[in-house]
Amino acid sequence: MLPRILVVDDDRYTRTLLERMLETGAEVQVAADGAQARQLFAEGDFNLVLMDQRLPGANGIELLREFRVRRPKMVAILMTGYADVRDAVAAVREGLFDYLTKPFEDLEALEAVIGKALELDAAYREIGGLRARLAAEAGAPALVGKSPAMERLIGQIRQVAGLDTTVLLEGESGTGKDLVAKLIHAWSPRSAKPYLEVNCGALAETLLESLLFGHEKGAFTGATVTSPGYFEKTDGGNLFLDEIADMSPKLQSSLLRVLQDHHFTRIGSTRSRATDFRLICATNRPLAGEVTAGNFREDLYYRVNVVVLRLPPLREREGDVIRLAAHFLDHFNAKFGKECGPFTPAAVDTLMSCRWPGNVRQLQHCVERVVALHPGGPIDIVHLCPSCDARNACRPDKAVAVAPAASHRAAVGYQEARAEFEREYMRRMIEAAGGNVSEAARMSGIPRQNFYTRMKRWGFVTDQ
Repeated sequence: MLPRILVVDDDRYTRTLLERMLETGAEVQVAADGAQARQLFAEGDFNLVLMDQRLPGANGIELLREFRVRRPKMVAILMTGYADVRDAVAAVREGLFDYLTKPFEDLEALEAVIGKALELDAAYREIGGLRARLAAEAGAPALVGKSPAMERLIGQIRQVAGLDTTVLLEGESGTGKDLVAKLIHAWSPRSAKPYLEVNCGALAETLLESLLFGHEKGAFTGATVTSPGYFEKTDGGNLFLDEIADMSPKLQSSLLRVLQDHHFTRIGSTRSRATDFRLICATNRPLAGEVTAGNFREDLYYRVNVVVLRLPPLREREGDVIRLAAHFLDHFNAKFGKECGPFTPAAVDTLMSCRWPGNVRQLQHCVERVVALHPGGPIDIVHLCPSCDARNACRPDKAVAVAPAASHRAAVGYQEARAEFEREYMRRMIEAAGGNVSEAARMSGIPRQNFYTRMKRWGFVTDQ
């Protein structure tokens, strides 16, 4: 579905320019004054509002504040003359996404700002939809993402969640393997039963063995009471073994026996106990490579390598960086009782150009630190980078190209429509002014030198 954009300006040429420029990638409605803008805003929902600062019977900034009372997350861009820039800058501090000075001298820059604004609106709307899903699926964790890679992953999770089979999650550190494991549990028939998780690489072999198998009182020094293990506690539920590649050879052998016959014995006991848990395991290193290197048992590999889900790194999740950043911003604002945001266009550019080697976890920590240290208001690049572990990754020589997300693609289609309209617009102005360049420039609101440059661009004059 195309994004909906409201353009409010009393200048007919500006309205026509924006309407023609945007119409191939968006559904555009226009208003000439505050009254029309109020009526259209009351009748429909808009992804973006482009509003002039000076309107008949209305002040653009005050009107935007009025709209934000009804929709606090509304994304808006103010169009202003050079004399009103100070007011526009003040409005940005109150949450306006950006402001543009008229006359527009760089329509490509205008298109880029509109694209970023639509990205941010899409992120805000996904957060709202996420809250609704969480309310309907009590206990299910939030998995944010609309990129093709994440849509595929979520579809795979839904497929395997209902199947009583072992699942192996592979992906780089910070991609959210623990979150996916919880989601599989929440969507599985075992969701009413226990879910436990343990990081195999974080515990010594003896501690991990005791945690999984349990022990009898007196089984070893310090075992003052009998303690059931995770194999026992997760009977009927799901057990998540994170970083299974770090498990010692001895425990790999022990786990293999449990998976073969679903029986185990507590440390210090001779009694065999039955258990029925579904195993979910994860690794940040491909297990096939660990088998080849002799670090992981081949027979255990075939036991756990039943259904494999690959979690994409953040650099492969087209458009999800801004969605995740908006989600974390919303979360930490609520947690810390703050009102930070929105992200400025410069901050959006920085977030999207970073490599994020630490993936979602790194982005989450970055936004958390920004909100913790920022007193409130818009988040610009100056607030973002000093608090971000990824600042080296944000350097231009290390940045990676970020493909436009679905909502950003709306800006791509503007190019041809803009060119066609600008050529026709210039022709009409020149004809209306009787060929007088100065008068045509005055009528269009474009500085004479810029107007003359565009006349040459479209072939109305040639250098002699």
